[in-house]
This record gives sequence, structure tokens and C-alpha cells, in this order.
Amino acid sequence: MNLQQLRIIRETVRAKFNVTEAANAIYASQSGVSKQIRDLEEELGVALFRRRGKRLLGLTELGEEVVRIADRVLLEAENIKQAASQFAVSDRGQLEIATTHTQARYVLPDVILKFKQQFPGVRLMLHQASPRDIGALLNSGSADLAIATDAFNEARDIISFPYYSWQHIVVVPAGHPLDGKEGVTLEEVAAYPIVTYDNGLTGRPRIDEAFDAQNLSPEITMTALDADVIKAYVALGLGVGIIAPMSFNEKRDTDLRQVKLREGISPSTTSIALRRGRLHRGYVYRFIELCTPSITEKIIREADAAVQGDDD
Repeated sequence: MNLQQLRIIRETVRAKFNVTEAANAIYASQSGVSKQIRDLEEELGVALFRRRGKRLLGLTELGEEVVRIADRVLLEAENIKQAASQFAVSDRGQLEIATTHTQARYVLPDVILKFKQQFPGVRLMLHQASPRDIGALLNSGSADLAIATDAFNEARDIISFPYYSWQHIVVVPAGHPLDGKEGVTLEEVAAYPIVTYDNGLTGRPRIDEAFDAQNLSPEITMTALDADVIKAYVALGLGVGIIAPMSFNEKRDTDLRQVKLREGISPSTTSIALRRGRLHRGYVYRFIELCTPSITEKIIREADAAVQGDDD
């Protein structure tokens, strides 16, 4: 048994048992991957995959357990590399962050500027994705940390920490009937078509809950992935916009006006998350501390150790 065989088993599962895709993911031949799987099964004396002819259909009961163990083994192997790298060079490398458009565009620029000033030798990569995909990027090792809203509540292999809380705001085109009104109710907002986020994105469930609580059924005339698109179509007069507050700047968005609501939409929380059990270079923790000084390396390590202890 070797690490390459464990990688092949893991990638085969990630590829939904498509051997060709698994081979492409690790830059190997399909025949080589198939042989490694057979060799491992022969060594163990049991089948890891359910088959129909040569086609893989899924994992056997033992195969599921082997995949869980393999994932932990491969993570620890990566931790050994990280430990060696951190000991050799602590201020050079690469930091990969999975996040949404809203965070990348409106929240992180100041943090990234400070980080680059402190760590000019670290290459920083932003992977912009929807909240539903961010956890997968973190679990697969494609990102060192992730920042998103309502994305990590059910993630088993991820630890997360609250970054900041916020409430949605309402914006309208200049000259709209709601422009300049104080204490607008959600019922008044619901009288107009609404442009907001896609389902499941950027706290959208809080918006739906707020209207449902008052038995209102607003006409969601258009949805989008990010606030820039929403604001553009609100400015064209297609509806009232409901967006995250950090995406609105009255000096920049001169064709829009914020409407003061009488009752607020429930707060949403944006969180910072890391893969459980993974050892990080020091600058990963420094980046998080620049986001919020209360989330220190010590707190992260203690939380990770406590969660792992609960699983043992």
C-alpha cells in the first residue's frame, strides 16, 4: 500500500467513479489507475468498489471506511510538507482563498493590501465561487481558507469562526416612489418587483424569512449572483433591490438611494473557515488575524484540537 494508491482511491470517488476523470486529475493513465486499484484490492484481500463488469458503481462498506482513512492519511502527509516548508521559509509561498464576489469585491481589498505589505513574497490567489461550492474547494485542498455567508453550517470536515454580522438593505433608483421615505415597511417594499440574490446566496434565506413572517409574497422579478449585477438592473428601473450593505456606497452608486426600513431583515453572519486537521503556514493565520484580531492562531488550533478530540 502506498500514498499514490490512496490518492487514486480518493480521486476515483471525487470523480463519481469515473476512472478516466480520476486518471486525468492525477495526470496518470486510465490503465495505470485501474491497475493500482486492483493491486490494492489484491493486497487487502477484499473489494473496495462495487462493479458491473469493468464499470465502477460505488464503494463497498469497507471501501467507504478506507476512503475516510485515506483522506486523513493524505491530509497528514500534506501537513508534513507544510511543516517542512514553514520551518524552511515562513514568508514566501502561496495563499489560496475561496470566497464570494461580495467578499472579494467589497470586504477583502483593505485586508489584502495590508497582507501584501506584510508578506510581499506570498502569492495570493482568490477563487471566487458560490457559497455552495466553497466548502468543496476547501475540502479538496484547492483553498487554504474560505470566507462566505451561510456556507459552513453542515460541513463536517470544516471548522468556522464568525467574521462579522450584517443586515440586508433596500436600494431604489433615484426618483423612485420610495426614495426619501423614512420607516418603510416590508409590505411597502413588496408592492414593487424585487431584484435580489439567487436562492441560497448572500443571506437570501433571511430575505425570504422576513417576508414569510409577514405573510407577504413579493414578486422576485430577477435574481443574480452578485450585488453589482443587482444594482445595475435596479438602476434601470426593473425593481427594488435588496443587497448586502457592504456592496453599497452612496458616493459611488450615485444613481441609487438607500431606503430606511422600519423593520430590519434578520442579521446574516459571514464566517472564516479552514479544513479541520490541516497544518497551515504562519501567514495563513496572520491573514485571518488581519480580518479579525480575535481569531488568533492559538484559538484556531485549540478549536481544531477540541473538534478532533470529540470525534475520537
